[in-house]
Amino acid sequence: MSRQLPHRPMRDHVRVMPGQRAAGPLAQDREYDDAKLMALLQSAKKELQGLRLVHLHLGLLENTEFTDTTLITRVLKEVADNSAYLQIFNISNGDIIMLYKGLKFGSVEEVCKKIEALLLARTRMVSLNPYKEQGLFSILELSLNFVHVIRYLEALGRDESAVPAGADAKPAITLEELAKIDKALTMFDLTPFIFNQPVINIRDESDLNKEYFELYISIKGLQDRLSPDFDLSANRWLFNYFTSSLDQSLLRSLNHGLDFIGNESVGININLSTALSTSFLKFDERLPAAYRGKVILEINKVDLIENLPLYRELLDFAIKREYRICIDGLNEFWVSQLDFESLGCDYAKVFWTSDMLSLDSDLERAFLDKVAASAETRCKFVLARCGTMAGLLYAHKHGIDNVQGRAIDTILRKGVKITEAIRTAMLMDD
Repeated sequence: MSRQLPHRPMRDHVRVMPGQRAAGPLAQDREYDDAKLMALLQSAKKELQGLRLVHLHLGLLENTEFTDTTLITRVLKEVADNSAYLQIFNISNGDIIMLYKGLKFGSVEEVCKKIEALLLARTRMVSLNPYKEQGLFSILELSLNFVHVIRYLEALGRDESAVPAGADAKPAITLEELAKIDKALTMFDLTPFIFNQPVINIRDESDLNKEYFELYISIKGLQDRLSPDFDLSANRWLFNYFTSSLDQSLLRSLNHGLDFIGNESVGININLSTALSTSFLKFDERLPAAYRGKVILEINKVDLIENLPLYRELLDFAIKREYRICIDGLNEFWVSQLDFESLGCDYAKVFWTSDMLSLDSDLERAFLDKVAASAETRCKFVLARCGTMAGLLYAHKHGIDNVQGRAIDTILRKGVKITEAIRTAMLMDD
């Protein structure tokens, strides 16, 4: 059921030049700005350098009665005096988007955090935001995220009801439905649903800066194809069983050859139970000698903690058969708790969130000490899910060489040197 925002008078949009405060009556019966923003972005797509975008995901709030958009706009305009350009748009699903140029990242982030703290003290978000992050706000380098913003607006245009994500959830998958999917997977060609995303060394300017490519399966695409009426991930126990079946299907697909990865290393997300199964032994037997040492087994931290004896078995096997191991799904807390040298892993993958910019001082020290100590061990840190330049800047500042995420993907597509993109972003933050 669609949740309607309470009607409050609000400015259609405001454009503020340096030293100028917005004035004029508030619009009482405004139209939404989706089309205006889309038109502006399309007309400016060749002149995006320096433009940033703040996206407040107000439509994802469970209770919107506290969402005083007039107050939020007024708070956003606190930073307007020093801007080279600033314009605010009201989106049809209740979100607010602000385009700006010439402001320090820190000052904009501080204002956004005020808004987030005010609202999340009274209600909560119902799902991740469109950029697959947990925060109520996103600050994006527009030149690096142009396609994602356009797709977001296009999706709103296709959905006239503008129902926030999570408001019309599908029912959790049943055991009977899962049995049907399980049977279908034994005869199903996964190839169209297998994608890869690189892990990149941001300090290496050569063509050899790709640490490895992580293979992943589009769960949403698979769900839409095999079980469109159910949510595969809503029941954790059944979802874990499903991922085990998926592992088996992926291994069967990879048994047909790894030529598609060329000379690159490849990472495979896999459950411990699958990695020690006969299916994996069959995969191992067929693995060409040229790929020995080039396959990374990505093990989720939850699987590791719940099945530590199995992990020890896998570690012995991996050493003998020249597999590398990545502990996946970490945050700063788990990094501070785990002994990576004892675990014998080659990579530790940490998921980036904007919360890492404001960690408790003790936790931050413990986390960064582990990162610094990794220089003396075999374990390399990877900062993953970097959807914006903020994650890349954090990695660069704190000595994390390897990163993964949409921000890097966008830079690579544009043919820009990663080191140059980071230098540019650092200059804009000064």
